[in-house]
Amino acid sequence: MDKSLDCRGLACPGPVLRCKECVEKDSPATLTVTVDNEAARENVARFLGMRGYNVTIAEAPDGLSILTAVAGGTVPDTASAPSVNPFECGCKTVAFITADTIGRGDETLGSRLMVNFLGTLPEMGDRLWRIVLVNGGVRLAVTGSPALDKLKALSDAGVSILVCGTCLDFYGILDKKEVGQTTNMLDVVTSLDVADKIIQI
Repeated sequence: MDKSLDCRGLACPGPVLRCKECVEKDSPATLTVTVDNEAARENVARFLGMRGYNVTIAEAPDGLSILTAVAGGTVPDTASAPSVNPFECGCKTVAFITADTIGRGDETLGSRLMVNFLGTLPEMGDRLWRIVLVNGGVRLAVTGSPALDKLKALSDAGVSILVCGTCLDFYGILDKKEVGQTTNMLDVVTSLDVADKIIQI
């Protein structure tokens, strides 16, 4: 069975949720998805790849992207994959970061505190499972961020980093992301739901 979805105009996580519903209900051999923004394109491609589809992307007029997903790909190991397996998570902490500074008062000080915070997170050891960056927090993961090296070190150490695609797109910095997986609100909500502990900044 082949299926097609037109996800133009859908806000996050609408395109991913429609794909999830289609895959779970129909298990199509081929799924063609049309989206109209880069964040949706990345999120849908990653989601379908996690579900065992080989995904190709073609650019179309008017800023559209057409994703063709063919069943038969290799499903990645869920231990390192951004999409959450609700049964994999025990005694795991998520750092939910909503800004690129800590506290109110002086922005320079707040930026330094954030760099220090991220640099100290390795002290948690393997209890630190995932970092979720939303709103202004996504600026930590882009070119020129003073915290970029800290995030890359955490990623290299095996910490999963999710970066909100809608937020990157809103700030016009989607193409400047240097670390982490572009994600959607479905992954964010699921991560918070299955975490053992949440640190919110």
